[in-house]
This record gives sequence, C-alpha cells and structure tokens, in this order.
Amino acid sequence: MKNPSNINTEELNAIALRLKELRKSKGYSNYEHIAFELGMSRSAYWRLETGANFELKTLIKICRLLEVSLEDFFKGIAIPNNSVTKK
Repeated sequence: MKNPSNINTEELNAIALRLKELRKSKGYSNYEHIAFELGMSRSAYWRLETGANFELKTLIKICRLLEVSLEDFFKGIAIPNNSVTKK
C-alpha cells in the first residue's frame, strides 16, 4: 500500500490553480487582498496558490469567503482513484 502522505504534486498544483482562478473570478486582483480578508499573511496565502499542502479548515474558510461550495471548488480537479485492496 502506498503511503498516504505522499501526495502527488500535480494534484496540489491543480488545487492551487483552482484557488487562483476562483480568487480572480471573484474580483480579487491579487493575493494580498484575499489574504487580508482571510486574516492570513500574504506569504501564507501565496504558498496556497503555489501548491503548498494546507488544512481543510483553511479551504472551507476560503470557499465561504468566495461563496463557493466544496463540490464546486473541486469540479474539474482530477484526483486519481487508487484502488485499495481490503484485507
């Protein structure tokens, strides 16, 4: 079985790109403005848009600010379904 902590960089980059797309579509021209609204440092938010791993509660906070459901957030992000053998 694969180690679940080995998250594919490609998937993190897809999530980062989605964050950036949603930010811009909601009128935040740069990441500094949304970071301020979220109560985060600019560098902390910038890391999210560059593919850093982050907590789900951070994603929920961002989705609430951008008025996007988690379902809508993940639309178009392909995360492979690795089959796990049950023992």
